[in-house]
Amino acid sequence: MKEAKRLWSWLAIPCIALAVLTGSILPVLLVRGFYTVQIGPLGICEASGLTRRQAAEAYGDVMDYCMGRRPDFAAGVLPFSAEGAGHFADVRGLFLLAVWVFVAAAGLLLAGAVVCRLRRQRLPRLGGRTPGFWAACGLGGLFLLIALLAALDFDGAFTVFHSIFFPGKDNWLFDPVTDPVILILPEAFFRNCAIAIVTVLLTVCIMLVVTGRKRPSCRSAPGEGTAS
Repeated sequence: MKEAKRLWSWLAIPCIALAVLTGSILPVLLVRGFYTVQIGPLGICEASGLTRRQAAEAYGDVMDYCMGRRPDFAAGVLPFSAEGAGHFADVRGLFLLAVWVFVAAAGLLLAGAVVCRLRRQRLPRLGGRTPGFWAACGLGGLFLLIALLAALDFDGAFTVFHSIFFPGKDNWLFDPVTDPVILILPEAFFRNCAIAIVTVLLTVCIMLVVTGRKRPSCRSAPGEGTAS
């Protein structure tokens, strides 16, 4: 029984890491205000020739498609090529994957927490720390390194990102003439998205590291002893 509990502790580490990673991405994808507040500061209307409302509607159409809320690609009043639409189809697959990974990982963690509460048990610590502590150390350390490298060369990091997630494809290199949607999605916007994601992720990781060092509040049932 004790070894089985330790196995569940080890399995909880990747679940927590995946939940934190995808959960840090979702606010940027779901909160439309994150884009609209940047329309003015990033000069999107001047670059695209659209009004603020038209730019917001175009972005809304793109995100509705990418988040599975509409079956066909659209970008407001902006035209687009088949290659451009094809890239957003790839993006749609990644975004929906992130949603389902979050739902699955968070669902497993929630189910485990409910079982723990009902049985008045807790998962054993690993090296004196909670699974969340180790997940946060690994994930936070990795993204801190990525953030530092991206800060040194964001253009290079942007290219590497696309080569990893869209291997063998170059349809993400938009021509503003045939795909003016790129004019409402400047590189500075993607940089701000990355900053927001990393900020949320590192904040959650710090919280997990701090709380993972404290004595757990969920005690074992009488007679079980300490499962560590």
